[in-house]
Amino acid sequence: MNRVPQDLAPAAVLRLVLGDQLDPLHPWFEARPDPQVLVVLMEIRQETDYALHHAQKVLAIFAAMRRFARRLHEAGHRVHYLRIGNPHNRQSLTGNLDALAQATGATMVEVQLPDEWRLDAQLRAHAAQAPYALHWADSRHFLSSRDEAARFFGDGPWLMERFYRHLRQREQVLMEGRQPAGGRWNFDSENRSRWPGDPPEPPDLRRRHALSALWQEIEAAGVRTMGEPCAEALPWPLDREEALEDLQHFIAHGLPHFGPYQDALSDSHERLFHSLLSFALNTKMLHPREVIAAAEAAWREGRAPLAGVEGFIRQILGWREYVRGVYWARMPGYVELNHLGHKRPLPAWFWTGRTRMRCLQQAIGQSLRAAHAHHIQRLMVIGNFALLAGLDPAEVHPWYLGIYIDAFEWVEAPNTLGMSQFADGGAITTKPYVSSAAYLDRMGDHCRHCPYDKRQRLGERACPFNALYWDFMDRHAQRLRHLPRLAPVYRQLERMAAEDLAAVRAQARATLERLESL
Repeated sequence: MNRVPQDLAPAAVLRLVLGDQLDPLHPWFEARPDPQVLVVLMEIRQETDYALHHAQKVLAIFAAMRRFARRLHEAGHRVHYLRIGNPHNRQSLTGNLDALAQATGATMVEVQLPDEWRLDAQLRAHAAQAPYALHWADSRHFLSSRDEAARFFGDGPWLMERFYRHLRQREQVLMEGRQPAGGRWNFDSENRSRWPGDPPEPPDLRRRHALSALWQEIEAAGVRTMGEPCAEALPWPLDREEALEDLQHFIAHGLPHFGPYQDALSDSHERLFHSLLSFALNTKMLHPREVIAAAEAAWREGRAPLAGVEGFIRQILGWREYVRGVYWARMPGYVELNHLGHKRPLPAWFWTGRTRMRCLQQAIGQSLRAAHAHHIQRLMVIGNFALLAGLDPAEVHPWYLGIYIDAFEWVEAPNTLGMSQFADGGAITTKPYVSSAAYLDRMGDHCRHCPYDKRQRLGERACPFNALYWDFMDRHAQRLRHLPRLAPVYRQLERMAAEDLAAVRAQARATLERLESL
């Protein structure tokens, strides 16, 4: 059995820091270091193996954890760091805590509230029989508490816009007294333009980290991953200072043009004007309040337009806080929902990107290369196809959870199962987010590079999205036709001639039968 070295100096308290809690400004670290407190960080198979993660995600989190531990040590804190290949590592959160408490004589373990239900449940169950007391501290990372959204909505509908306005008023973000800046709460209608190629995409100034030695440790430990590791040039921030540089670069170069092109798809540009700050936010290197403040200051100082700033802030203050509330209100059963009864397995090209459909080829290929894709690629390209094709949410959810560097279950599950796959039956959306090829062509230029014809609904060259869209609406008419936002769709479907609808159904069946070769 692996054992913790017995030469650890005694400690009264162990302070557990998880891999997504890398906040050097947390109150734990503001006071003078206490020699009776041992800060504990651990790389464990429990966390690498609960889903098949992108290689860059494992690399970036481990590298950031190591740097965080080193900084704490340099600041005078006692730190015990368990590497993935350490022979004393029990590869279990509670197993390592038990061993460390026994070795140090600690009688208390302090834990920042985990953001994932499975870790919270594991620690709370362990607390009932652990030989030490568990003390819970808030991560102080969000602008709302775990249960604030549930208390706010009560028994009423969970409309994100209401919660967003509530938080804007309370936090006084983009407000002019009691009124929203510009006289409007939402500028979404101005933020749906196709990118014409100008202004140019800002340069990617992120630093590149050489992490080959760490990657070798990860591989030697037997950790399975997907995607390209980029171990020689990992571009993700590994500490708060680097994350702040990325924030400043986005505010100066991305935010001024973010608004109109936030939904745009480009066949040749992966980033456009997106911030790529979600990894730093979700690992707590950045606080959402400072990101929001930087964006608002850019508008007030005339460096970015209000519509784009409001759209960006809504993603953080609105949607991000809202989905966290959804997650904690509806777990643990939320991840098992499948309202539409979809059971089709993921095609193999979800793991390779090798499909002829250009939009999916680019979105999945980019995800495998970069561990990132923007929200429209996730929702209206990959998620759209998965929903139309009837892919099993129980397979779609762990794929999203693993492939994206910013994906932690609290934010990923509501986005995937609720927003993208309608698996919760519309608990957080007013309609399924699906489209035919027309929307994809309107928002980008993938279709012009695709062997399928965006205009055709039937035939070998017809874009698969077209027949699948109408077949989806027809197949789920009983569940969906009552939704007000789908009324125009069902009026159009009712006008479709019987022979045309039969042809669409046949085309959809043929498409699904050759899913692997699309």
